[in-house]
Amino acid sequence: MEPIKVLVVDDEPNIRDLLSTSLRFAGFSVHAVGNGVDAISAAEKGNPDIILLDVQLPGLDGFSITKKIRSMGMDIPILFLTAKDQTENKVLGLTVGGDDYMTKPFSLDEIVARINAILRRSRQVETEDAVLEVGEVRINQDAHEVFVNGNEVDLSPTEYKLLRFLMSNANRVLTKAQILDHVWEYDFNGEMGIVESYVSYIRKKLDPLTAEPVIQTKRGVGYMFKSTK
Repeated sequence: MEPIKVLVVDDEPNIRDLLSTSLRFAGFSVHAVGNGVDAISAAEKGNPDIILLDVQLPGLDGFSITKKIRSMGMDIPILFLTAKDQTENKVLGLTVGGDDYMTKPFSLDEIVARINAILRRSRQVETEDAVLEVGEVRINQDAHEVFVNGNEVDLSPTEYKLLRFLMSNANRVLTKAQILDHVWEYDFNGEMGIVESYVSYIRKKLDPLTAEPVIQTKRGVGYMFKSTK
């Protein structure tokens, strides 16, 4: 079995080297770069399984790199690394297409746990039918493709998993705690704004293509995916 390929992007040589050495010791295959241009090129040519991406990079920052990677059609999971711990930064990072967020300093054990959790949810094998269809929205679970009335919609791996979870429980209200537990698989320290932002981001992609909004908010409870047909 080939080792998991990790692309490390950090402009600080000491952090870049420490991460590379530690992850290789943990059994990962690692390629490291120090700027946004090289990161985009390495993501395109190297086909990594996951990207560890520093947010505060000179020139292209981590968020801009993520937007570019997603615009190129690459759905590689992205784990942001940053010295900032504000909730709004986490929300921004995740809504531009990232999958997780870690604040420096961090331990190797935590990094490895987060990598494994992200890859587990992005590679989860479905035992159900290959096609999940609710109203106007259709998911090809084998290909991880989403269509709304025949129009393909690009989603990040975490957006995809959130939408699939909502659709798998159509016409049932899911609490934010249930969504956090299923989609992120660990405690976000009560930061329910992460769920709200992700739902808002998905709505912006789906609502222009549907007859009426398909994700409904149940105040004080959570969210429900409602069939429009």
